[in-house]
Amino acid sequence: MNDILLNLSLDRDSGGSDYHNFSEEEEWMMSGDGETVNFVIRCVMTSVYILIITVGLLGNITLVKIFVTNSAMRSVPNIFISSLAAGDLLLLVTCVPVDAFRYFFEEWIFGVVACKLIPVIQLTSVGVSVFTLTALSADRYKAIVNPMDIQTSGAVVWTCLKAVSIWLLSMLLAVPEAIFSQVVSMQGHSGNVTFVNCVPYPLSNQMHPKIHSVMIFLVYFLIPLGIISVYYFHIARTLVRSAHNMPGEVSEHTKRQMETRKRLAKIVLVFVGLFALCWFPNHVLYMYRSFHYQQMDLSLTHLVISLLARVLSFSSSCVNPFALYLLSDSFRRHFNSQLQCGRAPHPQRQASYLQSTSHIRLTSIKKTTPAAVVTAAVHVTNGGGQRSEEAL
Repeated sequence: MNDILLNLSLDRDSGGSDYHNFSEEEEWMMSGDGETVNFVIRCVMTSVYILIITVGLLGNITLVKIFVTNSAMRSVPNIFISSLAAGDLLLLVTCVPVDAFRYFFEEWIFGVVACKLIPVIQLTSVGVSVFTLTALSADRYKAIVNPMDIQTSGAVVWTCLKAVSIWLLSMLLAVPEAIFSQVVSMQGHSGNVTFVNCVPYPLSNQMHPKIHSVMIFLVYFLIPLGIISVYYFHIARTLVRSAHNMPGEVSEHTKRQMETRKRLAKIVLVFVGLFALCWFPNHVLYMYRSFHYQQMDLSLTHLVISLLARVLSFSSSCVNPFALYLLSDSFRRHFNSQLQCGRAPHPQRQASYLQSTSHIRLTSIKKTTPAAVVTAAVHVTNGGGQRSEEAL
């Protein structure tokens, strides 16, 4: 994780007394043969980072604005997605610019405070992303596998508390980054170059980088994705069974509700897939370097892989609004309206849409008896305190 920001690839010299903190990218930049590569990397990576920041800010700010300014969009899944966007914005305005500066300076220039704060911000953002995706998957599991579990009027408040708890947990888990990160003077492989750099753990402890990389991979990738996989296994099994057990007298209204649930579950699954795709190469590369820090791969192939892994990691902060725009008609209408690229949502269409999802959690996608359907309908008629959950 810190490999993105601090480019740490620790090594020992032949005498075993000094540690080195040059990454493969930095070695290329400081070598005479790498001047052309250095120039290309600076131009390309700076352009890519500017593009990521611009697109990410535009997409995530618009997403948050849509959910905040439209009361009909303040549903349980949308609150979680807004929290995701906030975490991405935090990463875009802090960590991405700092990482971009490393292509123009050969040492850490931001001081001790930034050395401790930047890793915390990055790890907090990643934690918010993966833990929120887990919570979203749990919400979709509850909506599809246990649809009769009625969403009360306090569900939105309860979801906001969950989102805040995820942020607090993510910040708490990132505290060790601030404790162990330190600014140190280090020596390059040539032996005659001394520079200041920010390192995420004590250099005297050979086990720390290995433990750090493995724990980061487990807590922020493997375990959450494992839990999400279990949720989606049950979701898929329930959807398959419902397709075979659907009574013939199911109304069009019930079918629309089922399609709404499946569509939202698909959106969450796409978010999870994008997160895994963007972060997996960086996790693998960081563990590889942590377990092989005595050997430094200075090949151009390894350099390109490292840069692509870094770009993919930061790209995860700007892809969700794009996915939402492509998969959600409702979000697309609001987004076009915000950017003045289309007409505002038609009031009558919006009202009809809300009515069609007014009791999304009340109708079972399993085989439902007429009595259960009548009970659900009576609950809605009597005003069961249910908030509309507008599908995305």
